[in-house]
Amino acid sequence: MTGVQAKPRGFFAQNPSILWFIALLGLFTLVVTVTSEAFGTGLVSTSFVKTLGKTLCLCLIAIAMDVVWGYCGILSLGHFAFFGIGGYAIGMWLMYARTETIVARSMSNQIIPPTGQEISDAIASQIFGVVGASEFPPIWAFAHSLPLQLLMVIVVPGLLALVFGWLAFRSRVTGVYLSILTQAMTLALSLYLFQNDSGLRGNNGLSGLQNIPGATDVPQSVISIYFLWASALALGLGYVLFAFVTSGKMGSVIRAIRDDERRVRFLGYHVESYKLFVFTLTAVVSGIAGALYYPQAGIVNPAEIAPIASIYLAVWVAIGGRGRLYGAVLGTVFVTLLSSWFTGGGAPDINLGFYTVKWTDWWLVLLGFSFVAVTLFAPQGLGGLVDKIVRKS
Repeated sequence: MTGVQAKPRGFFAQNPSILWFIALLGLFTLVVTVTSEAFGTGLVSTSFVKTLGKTLCLCLIAIAMDVVWGYCGILSLGHFAFFGIGGYAIGMWLMYARTETIVARSMSNQIIPPTGQEISDAIASQIFGVVGASEFPPIWAFAHSLPLQLLMVIVVPGLLALVFGWLAFRSRVTGVYLSILTQAMTLALSLYLFQNDSGLRGNNGLSGLQNIPGATDVPQSVISIYFLWASALALGLGYVLFAFVTSGKMGSVIRAIRDDERRVRFLGYHVESYKLFVFTLTAVVSGIAGALYYPQAGIVNPAEIAPIASIYLAVWVAIGGRGRLYGAVLGTVFVTLLSSWFTGGGAPDINLGFYTVKWTDWWLVLLGFSFVAVTLFAPQGLGGLVDKIVRKS
């Protein structure tokens, strides 16, 4: 007697969390929109809409970090560098286009119309005067073109990750040594960007990014909603993309590499190719997240790329629960919104009589204790708690 062969389940049937996540993300976006100052009742301020939009971008890079660490076992302490590179890439066009508008308006009343070179020189002086320069560095060659700079958002992080990953993985550097290498890469990049001759205005960074060229008449309340929509769309697409990558045969191989890399190599799989693919893909997505984040933040500078930022990213993923895409989102939302509350003056100070606890000073200590507590008592993080609740129901 032959048994009936079970039909293979579809992609969404294998990943039911996708539909739940997309539905909740859509509902969240709708609620924020109808309660915003731009299109709704005004219950949610424009500044908080920007905070929520930035949080969605951080959720996207956290998912990328979860894939490279929680699924593939590569503890990268440099993914925020790719995030910052994406911000710099789009920031260059934003600064150039905005400055070009200002310069063209100021020179329009001249008796003799300015030449293109004169306008370009005036734009360069306006942007780089703060660091004592008056010429465009070579890396600004495409700053005048939005399509080319958008391409740079993808190409530069991807190329950097591809070269770094190829050198590291072909040498079979693993574990803590690979983490140190990624951290060293991030530190070197941030120290380079701090220099005034880096071509990116040193520690001044790129500012005024919230002023979108061609939308000077559009209020910030409306622009913040547009970026919220774009961030939600990117997060939703990123979630589906990484759910696809971590499912099926590829997902099984990636998780096997995390658990026992030598055995996977013995079975005939080219481990380095899988690791390089995951590392490069997550770097590209991190760059896209940064390109959406920094126009909402208004400024990007080398401090954003410092190694401590990538360590925070690992903490978010660990608190949310490694190996669960929604866990990375939960951890990021939990930590970033609490951080905004504690450091933004929302949490009241505690007067102990002999000492006053000011949360702006003690927030990082509290975050450190939270990380230790999760590691010791809830190693599966917030995502593990969700799993238990779902199983009981």
